[in-house]
Amino acid sequence: QVQLVESGGGLVQAGGSLTLSCRASGRIRLIRSMGWFRRAPGTQRDLVAEFTRYGDIMYADSVKGRFTISRDNAQSTVYLQMNNLKPDDTAVYYCKSDLWPMGATSSYDHWGQGTQVTVSS
Repeated sequence: QVQLVESGGGLVQAGGSLTLSCRASGRIRLIRSMGWFRRAPGTQRDLVAEFTRYGDIMYADSVKGRFTISRDNAQSTVYLQMNNLKPDDTAVYYCKSDLWPMGATSSYDHWGQGTQVTVSS
């Protein structure tokens, strides 16, 4: 059973920082992409930052210059360093990975359970 386990959410004041982490566990043949999405109340789930399957890094325009995605391939872990947080960053943050479990015929998207980030003004 493959799982994405997130940690690091919480409550922070505007201008503060948080770091999220997401580790893929289980029997994994290949990780094609891995990154972070978020959903604010009343909105859809949108991309925040991602290592794409083509080797690029994508960021939402709203977080460029403030958020940094990084990874530890040996640990199948991706991190999101969030600086200069704003109240508009308040959302549930989800880890997503297009990965290929052992025994599966192809890769497919897996999602973490989500972690709440709340930024107070």
